[in-house]
Order: sequence, then C-alpha cells, then structure tokens
Amino acid sequence: MTTGVARAAEPGGPSPDRSLTSLARVLDQLGTTLLNLVVGEGRLSSSVGGVGIHDPHDDSPLPPASLVLGVGVHEPHEVAALLLQLGKADAVGLVVRTPLVIDETIRTASDVSGVALLALARGASWTQVAALLRSVLAETEVGGGRADSVIEMPAGDLFTLANAVSALVDAPITIEDLDSRLIAFSSGQDDLDPLRFETILGRRCPARFRTMLEDRGVFTAIYRSAEPIRVEMPDVLPRIAVAIRAGDEVLGSMWAVTQALTDQRRTAFTEAAGLVALHMLRQRAGADVHRRLRTDLVATVLGGGASAGEAARQLDLAAGPAVVLALCTLPADPPVPAARAEADLQRSSDAFALHLATVHPGSACGLVRGVVYGILPVPADTDDGEERAVRIAHAFLQRTGERIAFGIGIGRTVRTVADLAQSRLDADRALRVVRSGRAAGPVVRISDVYAAALLLELSDLVALDIGLPDGPIRRLIEYDAEHHSHLALSLRAWLDAFGDVNAAATAVHVHPSTFRYRLRRLTEVGGLNLDDGDQRFTAMLQLRLLDI
Repeated sequence: MTTGVARAAEPGGPSPDRSLTSLARVLDQLGTTLLNLVVGEGRLSSSVGGVGIHDPHDDSPLPPASLVLGVGVHEPHEVAALLLQLGKADAVGLVVRTPLVIDETIRTASDVSGVALLALARGASWTQVAALLRSVLAETEVGGGRADSVIEMPAGDLFTLANAVSALVDAPITIEDLDSRLIAFSSGQDDLDPLRFETILGRRCPARFRTMLEDRGVFTAIYRSAEPIRVEMPDVLPRIAVAIRAGDEVLGSMWAVTQALTDQRRTAFTEAAGLVALHMLRQRAGADVHRRLRTDLVATVLGGGASAGEAARQLDLAAGPAVVLALCTLPADPPVPAARAEADLQRSSDAFALHLATVHPGSACGLVRGVVYGILPVPADTDDGEERAVRIAHAFLQRTGERIAFGIGIGRTVRTVADLAQSRLDADRALRVVRSGRAAGPVVRISDVYAAALLLELSDLVALDIGLPDGPIRRLIEYDAEHHSHLALSLRAWLDAFGDVNAAATAVHVHPSTFRYRLRRLTEVGGLNLDDGDQRFTAMLQLRLLDI
C-alpha cells in the first residue's frame, strides 16, 4: 500500500528549541472520552509539534514531532504499515478511529517505529479533533516558548499588564476588543472625564461615542496604522490609541488618556500592544480549548452509550434526575449576517452556562451543532423538574432582553445519565415546534406540544412519500381543484367542530343546510364513512399534515 501524509495547513514547523506540549498533556486536556492511548506509553513525555492528516496520495513532509490523524485507516495491516512510515518521519503518534483490533503486528510496529497509537472515540468528527488538538497546542504556541508569564506576570492577567503599561507611559490605560468591550483597565481612573467613567462602569465604550468615532473614521485609522494615533473628541480629554495585532489579525485597541507621549513612551506603548496581543491570544486559545472540550463532553453525555458516564464525571455533572433544555436563536427580521449570528449564539451559550451554574453548580452546558444544550439536575425529592426548568428558562430570557429572540425546548425529566439522550430528543422536538411558530410562547415543554411535534415528524414522512397517498382526502382535494369547490375545507371544519353542523357552518360562513349538502357530497366524492372512528382520525391527521 502506498501511503503518504499531507501536513496540516500551518506555517513552518516548530523550531527545535521551542517549548512544546507533551503527548501526556494533550491526552490530559482532551480526556479519555475523546482520545485513548492504546499502544506506546513510552512516548507520553514526547513533545507534540503539530497536527498532520494522513493522505495516501500526498508525500509532503511532516513537521517534526507530529500527531497524525489516520483518516480512513482501519485494518491492522494498514495501521502497522503507517506506524512504520511515520516512525521514519519522526512522528509522535497516530490517531485512528475505534473500533480498532490491536494485534501483535501493530504492537511490534509501534515498538519499532517509536510512534504511539491513539484511538478516537466513535462519533467524534476528524474536523472536531483536529481543531481541539490545534487549540491545545496553541496554548504553548502563543506563549512563544516562554515560561508561564510575560514581563513577570501570570499569563493572561491583562489587568496587571494594563497597570504595567500605565506605569511605562504615565497615563491611565484601557484595553478594548473590536466591539469596544472593555477587557481590562489600569488603576488611576478616578479623576478622568465622563467617557472613561461610563466605559468602566458599563464595561464598554458608550454607544454615542462609538458612533462618533466610527463616523469620523477613527477606528479605521487606528487599525490601519502601525503607530499610536491621537484621538480628540468634544467634552473629553485627548487620547492616544494603538491597535492590538497578532500578525495580520486585529484583536482590539489600547487607549491612554494623555495629551501626548514622548518618543520613548510612544515606543513603549507600541511595544506593549504586542504583549497585550500575546495575552489576548493566550486567553482566547485557553477559552477555546475549554469550550470545545466541554462541548464534546456534553455531546457525549447527550448521545448516551458507554462513554456517557465518564463524560458526565469529567463535567462534574450532578448524579441523579435531570432535564435537558435546548436553546437556539430564532430568525431575525432583517436577517443578521452569518458571522454575527454565530458569535451571538456562542455568547448566548456562555451566558446560558453561567445562568444554569448559578441555579445549580452541578449543571452542564454546551453548543452542539447550532443548538445550546443545558443539562439541569433536578432534586430527587421533587416531581416538578420540568416546571422548574420552564421558570429558569423564562428567567434567562428576561435577563437577556429582546435584542436576540430565543426559543427554548424542554425535555422530560429522566432518572439517570444513561437516559439523558431521551430528554435531549424531547427537547429537540419541543424546540422544533417553537421554531415552526406553532408554540404559544418561546419556552415549551415536550409534554405541552407532544401532538404538534408528532405532526411535524409525520409531515417529514409525508414529504418523503412525495405527497398524500391515494384515498378519500386526495380525491376531495383533486375534486375541489377541478370544480372550485370547498369539500376538503368543509370536512376539516366539521371534524374541528366534533360533528356540530351549526358550528362548522359558521366557521366556513355558509348556511347549515348548505353545509349538510356538502357533507353528503364529500362522502360520495371521497368515499368516506363519517361514522367510522378510524376514518375520521385518518382524515383529520392528513388534513392537519396538509396545513404543515
């Protein structure tokens, strides 16, 4: 078999003297739910330099110390051959998907090559594991091989860094992201103007000032310049602002309240922006790793199966009864850009996780395929778990306001972790009813909309069958289309009125005598026996599916 490895799209390989993440730390970060070491315990202390993807048709060289994803490699002889080839490329490990049969050939190949073999859990996507691995490695990458500090402070402590920059330039400092949200600020902000005061209290630049800055092209000037920019606005003190960049990516801006900076302080201010970028990247990488890991664990718990219990343990999910809540954003008018919608949903996921954690520390939350799932433990001595979930969901919507419209579906209360897959299915079905517009409000329990959920699922089956089968309802619809009559509509009104002719006639705005004639006619045309309960039920079901 001809094999090769296409290296992942990442610029350059790691330099030999860079401090890298060990294989043991990678496994510790991702947990046994996602990756398991199968063979090659002796490589745990080896450093991982990058992520590669196996491609039998590409012989591009690997960066040193790669962890290679063996996409499509299953048979023992294929695994053994690839291990031997990767050993020549100085790879650290090979990841293959379970189930995996380990025989003596594989063990020997791992010993000879010095390449560890890891098993990827069933259900996890290769894209997902590649992103997670790169995020784990990024924690060291953004640190540039330094110790766990930058200018003698804990990595990621932006408030300490803001104070250090303030001392360097002798001016109060704020650090803001691209949306003018306040990330950190220095001390010495007491006697400044109202803008700085409002920014710190509100944790972001006030909207009126941000609009003024945008209209004047200030942000554009800051982000285009490699040097600090002087900013003047009415009724506020002058500022000096500099862009915070990581390569070509602009992460935000840093602001100093001062009339001017000396050349020396100007240089220090500019160089400090690079250190701030390192801290912001490190924070982002760490947050991404944590978020993705929790998402994978939540997805594993909700998927059920043998791994659910271990995933629940890693999440510190409280044992006992629980209920699943499913949240998503509803369509906006006008529609928002896809990137903003995705960012809004991620922020909403973080906010929902915080909201649930304040209610019950043993809860868990994760964004899985466009839906935010919350797992809420329920006291064992109560039977109102779903009602409690409804109250918690409404409280979250009240706190988030009306800027983003949410829908929340709530599943049934289940007794064990193994049953959470059923509660998740219920929550998904309830959420679909909300998104279809057939719910009474934005928060619904599956028990309240069970019939509507079933109708939506039956409508999917009807769509797969390409319409209604031959029968009474189809004959009535075709007759109405040909003769411009209203027999199907009259039948629906009669069924909705439980056979009350007067009420049904009123609903379709005809005289009761006319309606009785229509009933006789629809039984003749459709071949319906309205005295038969099964035929009435079938007719009602098909007519409701036509509505959907």
